[in-house]
Amino acid sequence: MIHVCSLAKVEETVAKTGAERLLSLLAAGTEVVRPASIARENHLHLVMHDIAVAQDGMTMPGEEHVRNLLDFARQWNRARPLVVHCYAGISRSTASAYIIAAALSPKRDEVELAQTLRVLSPSATPNPRLIAVADALLDRNGRMIEAIEAIGRGADAFEGTPFALKIDA
Repeated sequence: MIHVCSLAKVEETVAKTGAERLLSLLAAGTEVVRPASIARENHLHLVMHDIAVAQDGMTMPGEEHVRNLLDFARQWNRARPLVVHCYAGISRSTASAYIIAAALSPKRDEVELAQTLRVLSPSATPNPRLIAVADALLDRNGRMIEAIEAIGRGADAFEGTPFALKIDA
């Protein structure tokens, strides 16, 4: 099970779910305190901004980020949950949860997965750059991009409500 939340809800979500792995997707300078229950080797902190096109002074999500995310996800034994978070729990984290679910369940339909994401998180607005890079790396031939575009922008929110996404449909 993948649990998605905002930075403000990391400690609470990890404690409530008994997660043993943590994926943090934050801009440079945004501090995250790894909960004591998460071993250092079970925490991946990727530094990037929530942007889809290059902007001066900002780190755009790229292939190295997605490769590291996929490697981290594939090392997960799934015995206990994985918590994925970004600052607001709306864009980078929802994109990453979608990417991980698609990678670990390669026969799962991209559209069904995107629609499930929308039902679970009305505010989810997956970062399109992360989705595009993952689509290419996972050889999905644009299906991930199209599926995420089809669910559209999520409801306006300052912070996403935490939710859980099952890997297999």
